Amino acid sequence: MTLENIFVPFVGDWRKVMFNIPVVKLGIVAVSRDCFPADLATNRRKALVEAYGKKYAASDIHECPVCIVESETQMVEALEDLKKNECNALCVYLGNFGPEISETLLAKHFDGPVMFCAAAEESQKDLMDGRGDAYCGMLNASYNLALRNVNAYIPSYPVGTAEECADMIHEFIPVARTYIGLHNLKVISFGPRPQNFLACNAPIKQLYNLGVEIEEESELDLFEAYKKHEGDKRIAEVAADMAKELGHPDKIPEMLNKLAQYELTLTDWVEEHKGYRKYVTLTTKCWPAFQDMFNFVPCYVNSRLTGRGIPVSCEVDIYGTLSEYIGTCLSENPVTLLDINNSVPADMYEESIKGKFDYKHTDTFMGFHCGNTCSSLLNDPHLSYQRIMARTHPQDWCDGTIEGDIKAGDITFYRLQSTADNKLRAYVAEGEVLPVATKSFGSIGVFAIPEMGRFYRNVLIEKNFPHHGAVAFGHYGKKMYDLFKFLGVEDIGFNQPAGMLYPSENPFC
Repeated sequence: MTLENIFVPFVGDWRKVMFNIPVVKLGIVAVSRDCFPADLATNRRKALVEAYGKKYAASDIHECPVCIVESETQMVEALEDLKKNECNALCVYLGNFGPEISETLLAKHFDGPVMFCAAAEESQKDLMDGRGDAYCGMLNASYNLALRNVNAYIPSYPVGTAEECADMIHEFIPVARTYIGLHNLKVISFGPRPQNFLACNAPIKQLYNLGVEIEEESELDLFEAYKKHEGDKRIAEVAADMAKELGHPDKIPEMLNKLAQYELTLTDWVEEHKGYRKYVTLTTKCWPAFQDMFNFVPCYVNSRLTGRGIPVSCEVDIYGTLSEYIGTCLSENPVTLLDINNSVPADMYEESIKGKFDYKHTDTFMGFHCGNTCSSLLNDPHLSYQRIMARTHPQDWCDGTIEGDIKAGDITFYRLQSTADNKLRAYVAEGEVLPVATKSFGSIGVFAIPEMGRFYRNVLIEKNFPHHGAVAFGHYGKKMYDLFKFLGVEDIGFNQPAGMLYPSENPFC
């Protein structure tokens, strides 16, 4: 990662430049049991690769030519081939019953995420010598994976035709990309959490369990680094890029020079401190001392970096920036982090939502943050001052936030968190941002999630989640849920439909 990659001048839609996430190259290895015809597994592997190439990007995958026939030595050959071809994810494909020992050793010794899927029988006309019994072999594979304590991704229904298995692989790739990203990620945090923000408490033990590294720095270190960037020759170029993004390329206010200096401070810190890690996210203490010392707010810079795949969360929310990074890897698009902030006023619901959208009043709420959301996700994005901080600070010390209503469309609201009891928990809920004017300030939107009221009480409150929720733009619930399971999260909440009670929900309500 170099500064040339971190700062991408505004040419077209630079927000799609996601250099801070992995590129997956998945190897497909077919396995065969020695009492079944090896060519059955080989031919089915070829059919799978052909089906994937027709429907998706053939460059995503590598067809390993070694067909394992209950042989540990062939397992080693397959591993060498995968390494030679720089595969960082693996699909073990049961073309027939499969060798339970060799196939699970393959998964155990492969350095990366592994999925298993199995071939369905093709035709009733060929159930004598052409029957593979992979339906049965999948059971033995899962049992042996458990015996060896190997964590493998197994699709919801892991047996299918070549086309169906191609779809399973395609669904696994975002999960694999995120898994690889987390195992090569460093979270860099600046400063302790603001006073009265114990809700963002972050026990770091679970970060290490996930394979994530963390570097905790002082906000004084950040301020020192910022001061050392005074007069940096690159400031003018970054400020001009900001002005172009904001729609006034011929006018560069002095504020943009300050923000450009701060952006360069962060990007240089990333380059100098990423160490042996490939990917980085950031989180900063953005108030109240920030305004006193820097004389601006960092929100707009946070939004720009998040738009390029480097999430920067507010208020030293370590699991917030981790959650944002997960959404970035899954969606390959900018995400945001918002307060689950305020209820929708009754008159707004009556005027703008009731009868127009199929949501109860309690299904709706407003998601808000001061101004950290990428401009590509906002209607009429514009630079402003942070209204909340201006209540206790001079207004001109609070410039630097980006405001606008969040664009309408599908969303996934989610979070991964080590809660107060140091247990890893998560939630996922699909919904949408409604095309309703918020009539408020900040980066803000009117959100609707089916059965949000019950979800709010029986998951968010019941499970002690903090007020920050990550937002991915699109419906990624299935992939997100699969990922959390793959990461070993045992407690995954979701917005249960009406009639499906939460464990502690009062049935008489």
